[in-house]
Amino acid sequence: MKFRFSDRELNFLVGINVAILVVATVLSKGDFLDVYNFQSMGGQLPELGLLAMGVALSMISGNGGIDLSGVALANLSGVVAATLAPMLVDADASPWLYTGTFAVTALAVGLAGGLLNGVLIARAGLTPILCTLGTQLLYTGFAVVLTGGSSLRVGNAEPLSAIGNENVLGVPIPFAIFIAMLLAVAWLLKQSPFGIRLFLLGTNAKAARYAGIPQGRMLIATYALCGVLAAVAGVIIAGRTASVKSDYGNSYLLIAILITVMAGVRPQGGYGRMVCLFFSAVALQLLSSTFNLLGISNFFRDCAWGLLLLFFLASARLSLGDLRSFISLSRTSAPPHQPPPGATQRTTEG
Repeated sequence: MKFRFSDRELNFLVGINVAILVVATVLSKGDFLDVYNFQSMGGQLPELGLLAMGVALSMISGNGGIDLSGVALANLSGVVAATLAPMLVDADASPWLYTGTFAVTALAVGLAGGLLNGVLIARAGLTPILCTLGTQLLYTGFAVVLTGGSSLRVGNAEPLSAIGNENVLGVPIPFAIFIAMLLAVAWLLKQSPFGIRLFLLGTNAKAARYAGIPQGRMLIATYALCGVLAAVAGVIIAGRTASVKSDYGNSYLLIAILITVMAGVRPQGGYGRMVCLFFSAVALQLLSSTFNLLGISNFFRDCAWGLLLLFFLASARLSLGDLRSFISLSRTSAPPHQPPPGATQRTTEG
């Protein structure tokens, strides 16, 4: 992830981060730069960042791909793990074994949910947005049935709590997990045959088919990976809040999509970079913390996220070159300048 000064998109995202940081620092008279504040943001960022990574991967796959079920699957993963793990292991007697059982169960549920999305899209031919909208309701419904609509306490295991709340060498453990997953996905997209095939599939599905790329298996693998990322987010949420709930993070889906679009991932497919997604997620987290600093209500925040999403979607469709072409066309098609009435007559008479 080499920084290049000629990279306008990356420069733009870095500039946004610097601008938000400067404004927040001035408004807080320097309190925003407190180490504890950054550690707090580092503990909250991974939930959204992991969900945004899943949305980005589904968009890169093309064909209108998007995963709307990430938040619901994260909640379901945590709910199933919190339900089954206490039946298998005593959290007080074996906290490490309980934490491992919880994490493995959540990852298995996330993988199963992602595979279901992939099979329905690749084999049944369902439209991704409608398919994942349907499975979102399905996963939420399962979680409601298991919890009765209320929150479910997670077993008292210190290692699980540490995953969501502790620091190592001053770095929050959730943030370290997020960076590790981000680097792994970045390597997968840039260096592995899977990433090359995924970008080709998103750019031109017909060319990918003629090149012998198994479109169905690629889609199934992509959405399965999205499900795993959602499950990791579910484990972090459970560790941080010590509870799980079927409707946790109602606004997370909107923010995850906004992070992805801000990062320059094309909704049409075929393009996306994890380094830009990182800076996009950081910018949204800094902005959210600034809203907290100013005491802005959550209702206004949702409105702001929606407006930002519309703005970046519109800007992605209208490039600077398109704007210049439009201005040039407007000047060319404008009627020639006509002299005011009487000017010709005065000249003739003279």
